[in-house]
Amino acid sequence: MHKRYLAVVAATGVAAATLLTSSLPASAAPAQQLTFRGMTLYVPIQWVVHRFGADAVQVVTGKCGKAQGWSTPECDSFYLLGPKYIKIGAEGFGAYTGKRPFYTASDVQPCPFNDKWGEVIGPKVSRGLRQVGPGHKAAYNAWQSKCVSYSSTKVYKRFTQREWYLPKSKILVVDQWNTPGLADTLKHADWR
Repeated sequence: MHKRYLAVVAATGVAAATLLTSSLPASAAPAQQLTFRGMTLYVPIQWVVHRFGADAVQVVTGKCGKAQGWSTPECDSFYLLGPKYIKIGAEGFGAYTGKRPFYTASDVQPCPFNDKWGEVIGPKVSRGLRQVGPGHKAAYNAWQSKCVSYSSTKVYKRFTQREWYLPKSKILVVDQWNTPGLADTLKHADWR
C-alpha cells in the first residue's frame, strides 16, 4: 500500500481494511501532495492548502471564514511553520524551543475557536518523540489550553495545542483543532 493511501486513511478515518482489499492505482489516490521545506505530506483533497510566504502554510481541514495565516480565528486548520515563526515562537521575544508553548505575542491572543475570548496555553500534558517520515523524529509537545473571557476568568472552551518540532529541518507543526489523522499523516511523510 502506498504511503499516500495510508496517510489519507488515517486523516479521513476510512477503514484500512477497505483500502487494503482494493487495488487502486497510485494515480487514483484521494490525496494531494503538500511539500514544505523538504517534507512532503499526503493530505486529503478536501483539505485546502494556503501558503503565506515561504515560512507559513495553513491547511484548512473544516469550516473557515477566510484563512489569514497563523492564528486565524474560527478556522479549523493546522499550520506548518518555518524559521521566521520559530524565531519569534517564545512570546515574540525569542525562539521556540519546545520548553514553552508556541505563542507569538506577550499579550493575550484571541482564542482559535472564537475571537471574542482570550487564549491561555499551558501547562504541558504530554511530550516525547514522534516519527515524521523515515529518518526524522520530531520533539512532540501537547499543551493544555483554554479559551477565557477577557474580563473574567470564565472558561468557555478547553483544547489541546499539539506541536511537532523538527529543529534540524526548521519545521514546526502546530495544531489547535485536534485534527483527525494529522499524527498519522506526519508519520507517513516523505523527505527529499
